[in-house]
Order: sequence, then C-alpha cells, then structure tokens
Amino acid sequence: MIADQKKKILIRIGSLRHGGAEKVLTTLLKNIPKDQYEIDLLLNLYSGKYLSEIPEWINVLYLNKGEMITTNRLQDFPLKAFRVLYQKTLKLFPKILYSSILKNKKYDVEIAAIHGMRDEILNSPLKTSKKVVWIHNDLRKTHFHNYTDQEIRKFFGFDKIMVISDQIQHDFETLAQNENEKSKIVRIYNPIDTDEILAKSERQCSSEKASGEKTFISVGTVFPQKGFDRLLNAHKKLLDEGLKHRIQIVGNGYDFENIKNLKTTLGVDHTVEMTGFTDNPYPYFKAADFYVLSSRYEGYPTVLFEAITLKKNIIATDVSGVREMLDNGKLGLIVDNAEEGIYQGMKKALTQPDSFNTYQNELQQYTMPFQLENSVKRIVTLLDSL
Repeated sequence: MIADQKKKILIRIGSLRHGGAEKVLTTLLKNIPKDQYEIDLLLNLYSGKYLSEIPEWINVLYLNKGEMITTNRLQDFPLKAFRVLYQKTLKLFPKILYSSILKNKKYDVEIAAIHGMRDEILNSPLKTSKKVVWIHNDLRKTHFHNYTDQEIRKFFGFDKIMVISDQIQHDFETLAQNENEKSKIVRIYNPIDTDEILAKSERQCSSEKASGEKTFISVGTVFPQKGFDRLLNAHKKLLDEGLKHRIQIVGNGYDFENIKNLKTTLGVDHTVEMTGFTDNPYPYFKAADFYVLSSRYEGYPTVLFEAITLKKNIIATDVSGVREMLDNGKLGLIVDNAEEGIYQGMKKALTQPDSFNTYQNELQQYTMPFQLENSVKRIVTLLDSL
C-alpha cells in the first residue's frame, strides 16, 4: 500500500515503562501490519523498558525525555515542576502540541492507549479524526482517580471504546443511554505472545531457592494497587506459625522503597527477595512453585495469562477479570480480596499442596481463549472500520 493510502494513526500513552497496558500496546505494535498504517506514537515521557521493542517503522515522539522522577529530593524539583507545567500547558492548549510536535499532521484515527489519556484525545483540534480509547482498568477503583458514573459517561465521546474484560464491558453497557452508545463498546482480548513467553522462560535466572522451601512469586509494577504490602503481612503471619516458605517480588515502581522498608520492619529480609526491574521475568515464573496475585483492583490482569501459559499454581484475589481468566476457579484458587484471603490461600498451598492438583490437571489441558493473531486481527478490523 502506498504511503498516501495508509491510514494515519496517532497513539498516546504516558510512557513505555513496566506495566500491563504498555506491554500489550508494544505487543500490538510488533504485530500490526506495517503496510496498512502510518503510526505516530506520542509519549508524555520518553522512557521505559519497552522502548527498545517498538518497531523502527513506528514514529516515536515525546513531550519530555528521561526517566520518571519518583523521589522528592530538592534538586529534582525544578525538572519535575517543568515537566508537569509543560504537559499541562499542552493539554490546555492542544493546538500548540498539534502544530509543533505533531507538525500539523492530519490523522484518520487517534487512540488513547490508556484511560488516563481520555481528555488529551477528546480535546484534539482534529474534529474529523475518529477517536478510540483502550480501557485496561476497573475505573471505579483506580488508585489516582475513582471515576464516578458522570466521569465514566465522558468516555462515550469516543467513537469506539475497547474494553478488555466482561466486567468492564458490563459496567459501560450499564451506563450506555442508547443503542448507539452500546455499539461503541467493543470487547477484545489483549494481544499476548505466548510463544515469546515460553521461549523467554527457558533462559537462566539468578535467583537461588532454599532447599525444600516453597516459593511464591508475584510480578508487577510496585504500586499500592498491587497489594504487595498485604502479601508481606500474610507471609509474616505464616512464618510466625512455623510455615516456612519464600516470597519473590519481581518489578519496580514508585512504591518500591516503601515495600522494601516494610520487609525490613516485618523482619523478613531473609525470606523475601525483591529483584527490582527485569526485562524477562519468565524464568522466575518458571522456577517458582506458586504465583500470587495480591492486587486490590485490576481491569484484566495480563500477568495471570502469563502464569497460565507457564502452567503455574495460581492464587488470586477476587478482582475484576480474575473469575473470567481463571474460568470461575477451575484454573486457580480465587480468594477474598483482603489480606486474610491472601493469607488463607497461601496457607492452603503450604498445608494442602495436593489440593492444587485439580488446577494443574485443568491447566495442562487448557487452551487459551484467544491467539495473538486473532486479537491483532480484531483490532485491525476495528481500525479499518473507522
């Protein structure tokens, strides 16, 4: 397809740091047909582990460059303040952004790759472009902004609302006021490359496992949302009861130091390993005995599909997407969304390990409800329909 006939698309996201939405977007861009589209990817901050994976034909643009500033050190304040002021200015006066960084380009489709980019895309000065938003979270329970019905209703300003779970779809359909709004909601499985996960899991990891002790792994951005504090408290309680085991937390984030300090406060430095950032968590997955999702809320926790792909014994809090992903508890143990629930689930794993055999039998014969190719194809079909 010649360049002028390619559909011109703008995609906006905060950065390409370690998160589920960032990983899913990267997977899509690696698999979307380049002969059909001309894509500009606009980042608020040019940073993140997935930058190196973005195909060369994707034009990556940015508002600011450098790593995210997560500290409150005095010397960091000027740069931090400048970034915030600059982004707010461009958000308030989008014509400046579109005429400068985007060079007055006319896009056919503009995509908010996360819900946080809602206003940036809806306030675009391009009135003829089609607008799409990708919803990855349960908006009523996000850490920074619990959305009211009135706030969620604003998303119907988009031409299409891509949702990743049945629960999120149901929430939006409940708020739709007519059939036209209902038709905007499209449920599409996240594109996940299972072959890549399996291949990467075969590599070596540096983690050492204590002889005979079961290891519980949890992987994710270290935010309060992920409930790592609850995981450590449950871990401490079980150790006090004489149930030996180890915890491994793989990931980084602004709450990393808080969780690290909690680990020391609880006196569990010797039984909890915090690996920090790694571009390949899958060997750690493979080496562990159990995967724990301790989240307070989610949209559709992609990490569970990674655990399912690697046939891990799973313990997961009852948050959005979990019942759907674990086939209503056939593929893993679903526990109450509370510290007590996590504690009881881990205790069952340690005291009744044979009870997980049923889940293993299901996992061994389980076929994923989607394929990477099908997910990408559905997104392409949606884009081409606009």
